Amino acid sequence: MLKGKTAIVTGSTSGIGLGIARVLANKGCAVALNDHTHSDESKRIAADLATETGAKVVYVGADMSKAEDCANLVAEAEKALGPIDILVNNAGIQHVEKIEDFPDGKWNAIIAINLSSAFHTTKAVMAGMKSRGHGRIVNIASAHGLTASPYKSAYVAAKHGVVGLSKVTALEGAAAKVDVTCNAICPGYVWTPLVESQLEDQMKANDMTKDEVIDKVMLTRTPTRKFATVEQIGETTAFLCSDGAAQITGTTISVDGGWTAM
Repeated sequence: MLKGKTAIVTGSTSGIGLGIARVLANKGCAVALNDHTHSDESKRIAADLATETGAKVVYVGADMSKAEDCANLVAEAEKALGPIDILVNNAGIQHVEKIEDFPDGKWNAIIAINLSSAFHTTKAVMAGMKSRGHGRIVNIASAHGLTASPYKSAYVAAKHGVVGLSKVTALEGAAAKVDVTCNAICPGYVWTPLVESQLEDQMKANDMTKDEVIDKVMLTRTPTRKFATVEQIGETTAFLCSDGAAQITGTTISVDGGWTAM
């Protein structure tokens, strides 16, 4: 379905991003992985994914809080893989605090990495996609791109911004009368190593068992009481990149177990 396509997935050496990259690689895409570390470990993850899937996989380090690095990520990926067919903006960070105590630096970093980076990478691929007449941009937003929670001002603002940016990108792709689409995926809680690592802290803080933390803290707003998986986010991304999704653009796909239906 996606054989021969080239893809960039930002923030993709672990968690949701790596899950998306793995699905795309297994479907025949050449993939550029990314994080900010420039580390041997990140390069090893790319090499291991190439061995596992048989796809061409490269690693490009970039600080997604910097516009220049975002543009360089696209340039380096194109140099290694060829013109980019698929861009998945996944990079993100989080900080939780009351507005009056929220550090200015944390606000700026979250907006830069979660929102502005998606603009800068989209800017870097958009002209090429239009000129070739085809492209897929998938932005990983969040249930918090459609709703809100206390103490997450920067994250909620950024993810709402990602949803808005996705709509504008879709309209500009459509106006060019080419097959360039853009959509946002809005996950709820996704089972990742990061979430798993938070369980013990939550158990101690709330004096609860693991099952109680999952049911009463983490998934209290999820009607299915189940985590999404990185594979499910990856498969949703792959569908949005397929020809079957050519008329799906400018919208959000919730993968949240019913969270935003409440």
